Amino acid sequence: MIELIVLDVDGTLTDGKITYTQSGDELKSFCVKDGLAIASWIRLGKQVAIITGRESAIVARRASELGIKHYYQGVHNKQEVLVEILHSLNLTMENVASMGDDLNDKTMLKASKRSYVPKNASFHVKRDADVILTRNGGDAAVREMIEELISSEGLEEDYLALWS
Repeated sequence: MIELIVLDVDGTLTDGKITYTQSGDELKSFCVKDGLAIASWIRLGKQVAIITGRESAIVARRASELGIKHYYQGVHNKQEVLVEILHSLNLTMENVASMGDDLNDKTMLKASKRSYVPKNASFHVKRDADVILTRNGGDAAVREMIEELISSEGLEEDYLALWS
C-alpha cells in the first residue's frame, strides 16, 4: 500500500518556469487543484514529502499551507533524502509513489514502488516511469497522480467522503 507521495517542485508542482521581478524576487505559481488533492491525501492519513534541488522561501510557504511536514530543499541526491524520510516514518520503498520531471529525479523515481512523470517530462525520465500523466507539470498533474493512486489503492469512497 502506498503511504508516502514524494514530489519534486519545478516542473512538477509548478510549470517549471522561474520568474524574477525587477527587484530580484522569485515567483512561482502552484495549481490549487494539486493543493486540494494533496490536502485530501493527507486527510486520508497518508504522508507527502517535497524533495527539490533548488531553494526557495515560496516552497516552504506552500508546504506549510498544505500541511506537508517533510520538505527538503537544495538537495543533490534525492534518493538519499528519500531513504532518510523512509527510516523516520518506518516505511520502505514499497510504500512510495514519486513524481518528478527531470534527470535529477531519475534515481528517486526508479527506487520508488510507483513512479509518475508529467506529460512534459524529459524523455529520459519518461522511459523509466510507471505512469506518464496526461497533464503537464503545474497544470494539475499532481492531482491526476493522486486520483490515480486513490483509485488503484481502493480509496475512492474514503476520498469522496472527505468532501460529503
